[in-house]
Amino acid sequence: MVGVDAVRAGLQQGRFACVVLAGDASPRANEKVVRLAVAKGIPLYAGPSAETIGARLGKPAVMVVGVQDRALAQGIAKAAPAGAPREA
Repeated sequence: MVGVDAVRAGLQQGRFACVVLAGDASPRANEKVVRLAVAKGIPLYAGPSAETIGARLGKPAVMVVGVQDRALAQGIAKAAPAGAPREA
């Protein structure tokens, strides 16, 4: 799922294995998503720019992505820089 509102809804429903937040995400995205992901115990990873995420998904700029697939989430965790997941 992509976008702040969709990811927040998915987090509230416990649908994600992890969340990727664009490195240049807006303060609104940070405020709305980070706190909820941390509260739900969902790993949160800093990603590339919103433009880059969107381009890789075939969409316009995307600030936040909720990852449902556990294998994909494990791959993201392995590829994440040291110190990840990110905390609020």
